[in-house]
Parts: sequence; C-alpha cells; structure tokens
Amino acid sequence: QLHLVESGGGLVQAGGSLRLSCAASGRTFSTYTMGWFRQAPGKEREFVARISWNGGVTNYADSVKGRFTISRDNAKNTVYLQMNSLKPEDAAVYYCAARPPWGTEYDSWGQGTQVTVSS
Repeated sequence: QLHLVESGGGLVQAGGSLRLSCAASGRTFSTYTMGWFRQAPGKEREFVARISWNGGVTNYADSVKGRFTISRDNAKNTVYLQMNSLKPEDAAVYYCAARPPWGTEYDSWGQGTQVTVSS
C-alpha cells in the first residue's frame, strides 16, 4: 500500500480553477494506477478520473470531461487534478486513491481535501 496525502483544496468562485495534488510514499508509485474520487454531503463517493501507471491512459467521469485533467509525475511520486470551469456541483471532498498493478481495487486512500465552489 501507499501513503497518500492530498492538498490544494479550497474555496473558489464558480468558473474558477484549482489544482489538487496527491503526494505518495513508496518506491512502487510508478506502477500504480491512480484515481481521484469525490464525495459531496449526503451523496455516495463517485469516480472522477484515473490515470494509468505511465500516464498513457486517462479516463474521466462524464460530469468533468473537458474541464478536469489528471496527470502524474512519477519522478515526484505525485498525481494532480487540474480543475477548470468549476461549478457549484463540483463541491465535495476529493480523495486520491491507488490501485496496484496486481489488483482490481483501489487499496490506498488519502484523507481527502475539501473543495468548495461558490456561486
């Protein structure tokens, strides 16, 4: 498992941008698929985006496609989520997660970072 720490959340006006970061410990970070998820109050956690171990493949939820970009820097053990054109409905706690190459589930989760979008 990896130890994950998110940062970069905060308060932003609708239409604004934020970049979330997730720093990972562990020498095997570069082998993991990394994902971002979010959970708004009273709602279930939902998938936002994921990126393959080398960054070659990315996938997004329809609700964020074209506005959010996931990327990673394996030299820095960090994955990013650039969020543009933010909407009030994007407000949530954002979590990063790691899925090992030998598994089908995300087995490491960060503590989350709050994103608030004012209208």
